[in-house]
Amino acid sequence: MDDTTALAALRALSQESRLAAFRLLVRAGPEGLPVGTLREALGLPPATLSAHLNVLRAAGLAVDTRAGRVINVRADYARMNDLLAFLTDNCCQGDACPPATADCCTPETDGTHP
Repeated sequence: MDDTTALAALRALSQESRLAAFRLLVRAGPEGLPVGTLREALGLPPATLSAHLNVLRAAGLAVDTRAGRVINVRADYARMNDLLAFLTDNCCQGDACPPATADCCTPETDGTHP
């Protein structure tokens, strides 16, 4: 991943509703969620959700699939993993982290975000 692509993804995630939408899509798994279900979960008007999804799509973080009249949106896990790899690429200056700090680049949850 290059700097421009990483910046586009980070910009897309730098807004509260888009970040919430992306996190819901990640949790939903590879099947994703119907747009209507996502809209209800976020409590956003249809036009607002559409605008946010367009930003996530443009950044390559979300992908649509159509099943009849239903549009499912899913997270692009490959792009997400590429972004995470880009962000941690230089952890410990590119060397393996020493045992005392082995968790320096390992995400931890504080229990506030499932």
